[in-house]
Formats: sequence, C-alpha cells, structure tokens
Amino acid sequence: MISTAYAAGAAAAHGPFYMEAHFWVDVAFLLVVALAWKPVSRAIAAGLDARAAKIKSRLDEAHKLREEAQEMLATYQRKQRDAMKEAEEIIAHAKAEAERLAQQAAKDLDAAIKRREQMAMDRIAQAEAQATREVQNLAVDVAIGAAQKVIGESLSPAQTTALVDKAITGLSGKLH
Repeated sequence: MISTAYAAGAAAAHGPFYMEAHFWVDVAFLLVVALAWKPVSRAIAAGLDARAAKIKSRLDEAHKLREEAQEMLATYQRKQRDAMKEAEEIIAHAKAEAERLAQQAAKDLDAAIKRREQMAMDRIAQAEAQATREVQNLAVDVAIGAAQKVIGESLSPAQTTALVDKAITGLSGKLH
C-alpha cells in the first residue's frame, strides 16, 4: 500500500490523488481482492469442510472398527472361556472314566484271581482224590497179592478149588 505521506506529497506535486495511477491500481487491487475473496473463501471453506467431513468419517469408521474389534475380542474371550470350561469338563469326565475303569479292572482282577484260585483248589481236590484212589487201588493190589500168597501157602489145592466154586455161586446173588 501507498503510505499517506507519499500520497499527500504526490498529490501536491501532480494533482489530486484520484488522478494518480497508483491510486487506481490500489483500488483495482482492492476491488479484485474483495471480489475474489468471497469465492476463494468459499472454496477454502468448502475444502476445509470436505477435509473435516473426511476426517470425521475416518474417525467414525475407526470408532466403528474399534467397537467391532472389541465385540470380536469379547466373542473370542467368551469362546476361549467356553473352550476352557469344556476342556475341564472333558478332563473331569476322563478322570472319572479312568477311575471307573480302574475300579472295574480291580473287580475283574479279583474275580479272575478267585476263579483261578477255585480252579486250583478243584485241581488239588481232584489230584487228592486221584491219589487217594491210587493208594486205595495199590493197597487192594497189595492186599490181594498178600492174600494170594497166604492162601496159596496155607490152603491145599482141593480147598482152593472149593473156595473158588463157593465164591462163584455167591456171586450171582451179589450182582442182582
């Protein structure tokens, strides 16, 4: 801008201020600035408003994404808690099943031991009965042999024949 001292000095030297070219250049400049101010300020305001709207939409989107992320985090935490609870239930069930199977195995083992013990006792009883029969049979054989020897040495052949005939006749009454 032109200083007032210069304008006053120029007016005195050349004539009135409105006749100076500098004055009209300054007026034209101010007029162009005044006329351009409104559209330029609107464009600047519109640009700033658009940028503010863009920033606001980004902030809204970021807020929305944050809420979705928090919801997803809560969902996954809930799923993790449910999975942990389910895993604990599975472990508890497995422990209970293992305990039940161990008890059943112990019962089965006891039953098997008792069966084998009974089978061994039965075999022992059979072996004792067989041994007793063998001893009895051996005793009978020894007694028969001894009786034959005694009878053979003490009886005559006629007495022996009479005893055999008597035994044969008495045999028919014992068999029926």
